[in-house]
Amino acid sequence: MLGIHDLPLFLVSGLLLNVTPGPDTAYIVGRSAQIGWRGGAAAAFGISTGCLVHVFGSAIGLSALLTASAAAFAAVKWAGAAYLVYLGITQLLARRPDTARASDATSMPAVTLRQVFWQGALTNILNPKVAMFFLAFLPQFVAADAPHKALAFLLLGTIFIVNSTIWCLGVAVVAARAARRVRGSSAALLWLNRAIGGLLIYLGVRIAMLEAR
Repeated sequence: MLGIHDLPLFLVSGLLLNVTPGPDTAYIVGRSAQIGWRGGAAAAFGISTGCLVHVFGSAIGLSALLTASAAAFAAVKWAGAAYLVYLGITQLLARRPDTARASDATSMPAVTLRQVFWQGALTNILNPKVAMFFLAFLPQFVAADAPHKALAFLLLGTIFIVNSTIWCLGVAVVAARAARRVRGSSAALLWLNRAIGGLLIYLGVRIAMLEAR
């Protein structure tokens, strides 16, 4: 079908990649602990949206452009790094919630679900490493003489993202339940904000250190 081969191997490989903890998982866990499962779900859907952009990019050749053009790669890399560092500093400078409001933290989150969604999406969209991942991973399961390579890329990418989203939603629910007590403490929320801020800055520095291959 569409020149796709070794689909079971693709599914198993995708599953292993999805369950391996990484920065995306850390971001989802952090937002789940900070806001609740809705925050984790917003982060998961944002990350999946960013990945979907890269899948479309792989299908139409944008990812190949990032790999081939040092200037394009550098532009995306520095834009993504600056954005993540900015978000991280914003989180680090967040004020400690008032004690009177700490018990109502779940209904009055420090950030909106829309902000969490777009932060997750842009974190992935502006990360050229994600683009290179899909460009390297998806073609391994598409025949060289496939008549519709773009459609094959889109189908495989969509399957990968759907499975990833399901896993990430489960992570969000589990993390939110485990962190229910944390959200009742203003001091804990302050340190959680700092942890998220540190994670975002780390991701920004990590992207800035990427080199085109």
